[in-house]
Amino acid sequence: MTATGIVHLTERMPQISGAEMVAALVPPPQFEDATFDTYRADAAFPSQQEAKDLLIAFSGGGEQARGGGGWFRRAKRGPELKPGVYLDGGFGVGKTHLLAAVYHAMPARRKYFGSFIEYTALVGALGYKNTVELFRGSDLLCIDEFELDDPGDTMVMTRLLAELVGSGTKLAATSNTPPNALGEGRFAAQDFLREIHAMAASFQTIRIDGNDYRHRAVDGHAKVLEPAAYDSDIADAAAIGLASDDAFADLVGHLARVHPSRYIRIIDGLSVVGLRDVEPLTDQSAALRFVAFIDRVYDAELPIRATGVSLDLVFPEEMLAGGYRKKYLRAISRLVASTLS
Repeated sequence: MTATGIVHLTERMPQISGAEMVAALVPPPQFEDATFDTYRADAAFPSQQEAKDLLIAFSGGGEQARGGGGWFRRAKRGPELKPGVYLDGGFGVGKTHLLAAVYHAMPARRKYFGSFIEYTALVGALGYKNTVELFRGSDLLCIDEFELDDPGDTMVMTRLLAELVGSGTKLAATSNTPPNALGEGRFAAQDFLREIHAMAASFQTIRIDGNDYRHRAVDGHAKVLEPAAYDSDIADAAAIGLASDDAFADLVGHLARVHPSRYIRIIDGLSVVGLRDVEPLTDQSAALRFVAFIDRVYDAELPIRATGVSLDLVFPEEMLAGGYRKKYLRAISRLVASTLS
């Protein structure tokens, strides 16, 4: 029986075990059926088809769709690829779709798909040694939205990936920044430059150009509701499923008390996310936590209903001009799409 009613995310303090984290390392719902065949390369940007072809070769063959799954045929061997591929491009050009297509197409016995933050959270939960042993011998590790915002995470992921590549694991990653530029403008990267460059040497960088598909048919602004319309939408959603209803400031404050790896559990079971009295963010740490939260909301394909300031305006100009600009712009893209769904 489907749960219904209104819940407050500020009252949720989810816990998640290491085993549950591992079980969750699969493509998010919106990409659970992503294939190379369903990736629509934009003819105006040849790099999209080039990336698709390279990734088909990296995955070990071609693909032909059959119902909800697929079967494989060996493709002609192309040039020898590095053990890792790194998809670099802007927002909404299909990087995550292609990453999920690699995951589904590679006929691997053991393969994992997760965001950068999920992998670092797993290290925190299980310990570095146990995490290495968990992934050792795996065929494929997919890492979505590679981040190096924290020096400690930089060192941990560098060591982890180096050990896995040494044991034969293939790596596929996405980011909005080329590998050699990771960390640039975010923290004092000089101490980690050698590690960053060593990690980049394991990857073949694949550039994907294009327009953000989420903005191709919209004006770029998130939808704002009047309070009465908001109340009506939340009530309608609560009649057939679970709808959340929280003051924006209260939710932002609550996110500071929950580890980002658990944000996915905060929205568990929801059919819509409601945010009242949205206002511009003033603290960078709070803004980055909100970005991580929106990533989970977007991956879960949850619509957002909001009042107050338009959600595409929550990151002030001084934030957009800083080192996290690309991350904020990605969040804006996802916020606009979520309020229009």
